[in-house]
Amino acid sequence: MSTPFLDTARRVIRTEAEALTTLADGLDTRFRDAIDLLLNSKGRVIVTGIGKSGHIARKIAATMASTGTPAQFVHPAEASHGDLGMITSADVVLAISNSGEAPELANLVIYAKRFSIPLLGITSVETSSLGRECDVVLLLPRLGEACGTGVVPSSSTTMTLALGDALAIALMEHRAFTPENFRDFHPGGKLGAQLSRVSDLMHSGDDMPLVTPDTPMSDALIEISQKSFGVVGVADADGHLAGIITDGDLRRHMDGLLSLSAKDVMTASPVTIEPGALAEKAVAMMQARKITSLFVVAAGGPPKPLGLIRIHDCLRVGLG
Repeated sequence: MSTPFLDTARRVIRTEAEALTTLADGLDTRFRDAIDLLLNSKGRVIVTGIGKSGHIARKIAATMASTGTPAQFVHPAEASHGDLGMITSADVVLAISNSGEAPELANLVIYAKRFSIPLLGITSVETSSLGRECDVVLLLPRLGEACGTGVVPSSSTTMTLALGDALAIALMEHRAFTPENFRDFHPGGKLGAQLSRVSDLMHSGDDMPLVTPDTPMSDALIEISQKSFGVVGVADADGHLAGIITDGDLRRHMDGLLSLSAKDVMTASPVTIEPGALAEKAVAMMQARKITSLFVVAAGGPPKPLGLIRIHDCLRVGLG
């Protein structure tokens, strides 16, 4: 099916995709120089731009900040009215202008040069006012915009955004930034939930339902009821998890249940998980085994119970 609107959409997307391919193919040693400039900074990356470049600059700053590179967006117009004080000699400035001639950037560029603050530029014109002043210039291919008229920033902003992502991720990989580091900067929302650790969600201490192997099942049932988790762990004399009693175990031993002890009813060597594992792994394990809870034990060594995580805890924060 084809309509004028669909034809336009496909043309725009394909034009921007081709622009990204041209950008990738044209990267050279200056990208390495840009990374070195950013890595050598003792302060933050000050990202700036005006108009559509300003919107892209905000996103680049946010991406860098969330992936281990301290960064801040500074509006160039506000910089001329006092916000230059946000920029220190330990920082590096990343200035974005497709034409390289945005007048709003002039004072910020002059400030950077005056105080010997390293200046990295993204522009399509190396000989522009911005390009001439930068210590390192990352050049955008001089291609037409996806609108076809050349007046709507589209291909140029897409390339700039991709180049910013490339810088941020290259820095992230150099610093060996891990998913656990990423979680520290994203504690909220769906992403924070996906990166939650088991230790963040587990019930521990006196909340854990535990009995000894010789505990009469009448007392074990009370423990299950009082702790309200629907299960109880069985810990041996050394405090190691010997087994677990679930509702399935109770059903299998209904005849004469109250005459039995915990060791007679429990499932030995239950499935467990480590506290440092991602909660998503716990969800996957519970779903695969069709169970609703896991005891948490320390990595390596005897299985000493540290806590209990339920699938309900994971669902509550948006997992599953």
